[in-house]
Amino acid sequence: MTSRIDYSVWDHIEVSDDEDDTHPNIDTPSLFKWRHEARVERMDQFIKAGEDLEKGLAESKRKLTEAQKKTKNLSSSVTDDAKAELSKAQAEEKRLKKEERDWEKKLEDHRREEKKMPWNVDTLCKEGFSKSVMNVKPDVKDETEEQKEQKHKTFVEKYEKEIKHFGMMKRWDDSQKYLSDNSHLVCEETANYLVIMCIDLEVEEKKALMEQVAHQTIVMQFILELAKSLKVDPRGCFRQFFAKIKTADQQYQDAFNDELESFKERVRGRAKIRIERAMKEYEEEERQKRLGPGGLDPAEVYESLPEEMQKCFDEKDIAMLQTVITKLDPTEAKVHMKRCIDSGLWVPNSRADEGDDKEEDATYEELNKEMGEQKIE
Repeated sequence: MTSRIDYSVWDHIEVSDDEDDTHPNIDTPSLFKWRHEARVERMDQFIKAGEDLEKGLAESKRKLTEAQKKTKNLSSSVTDDAKAELSKAQAEEKRLKKEERDWEKKLEDHRREEKKMPWNVDTLCKEGFSKSVMNVKPDVKDETEEQKEQKHKTFVEKYEKEIKHFGMMKRWDDSQKYLSDNSHLVCEETANYLVIMCIDLEVEEKKALMEQVAHQTIVMQFILELAKSLKVDPRGCFRQFFAKIKTADQQYQDAFNDELESFKERVRGRAKIRIERAMKEYEEEERQKRLGPGGLDPAEVYESLPEEMQKCFDEKDIAMLQTVITKLDPTEAKVHMKRCIDSGLWVPNSRADEGDDKEEDATYEELNKEMGEQKIE
């Protein structure tokens, strides 16, 4: 007989945001590490508030018990002083009863609020949810990063087409049926590939497709977190997720949508970083291509030249450059022309039988002769 589990406790499930289980191929330390510290802090504050309410109620009950005893003792006395004290004691007892009701109401409201709070891995991992007699997930040995990477690569090579097909689905029923027919896809490798797929689509500016695949990524992540919380094989509990999400109340649906929006923002952020990195790499490649024989960038060298020399290169006027050079300090002129040669900004006559030093000297001392024969590149 199959054990029945009360799945009503998952009215509001949050995707785990404190686990760093993403695959090494994913270009971010943890795309699912969302708002964990803030959430834990809120939980701690909420728990402390509950504890304070319970202490307050207990103290109120203690005071009321003492007041009731005092009232009982005074009621048996017939003296005028006792009657006066009795009247005060009864008034105090009445006040403490009201105070007790107030504490009870506050505690009841707190517990009602607790039931409305979204469930997550931190709250689900309790003794009551730690065991299940169906589809129990066997203990597995820790895998090395190399093993995880190879496992991911092998899985994707085999099932890439099926994963992409699942990522493009829109209807709950279609997704459930597809996973029923392809239950091997209910695993971390599928979720990891979908994350990469989302980032690739955002980089390619296929935003509508990215949002669709992002939806399916969160579907898979919800299933995996549910399985992790129950310590069962995810292939054995994905139907329960679909049964719940298709009949979810507004708060559950809001929780799902909130995680989806958070994930899409993360994807956009990672895509932006990837694009910026690619642009920097492209710019560096172009810079390397521009480097002259001496390893200098002609654009950088040009920017370092005096304005008068820059104008000469802008207008490709050799006569003007000759005039500017003669007006400069000889040492400064030699430094500038050496940098122009090393960057390829100026190409002197090729002299196979001369060394670099002779070429440098010729550049300055025989500039008048060479300028008539060279073109400024």
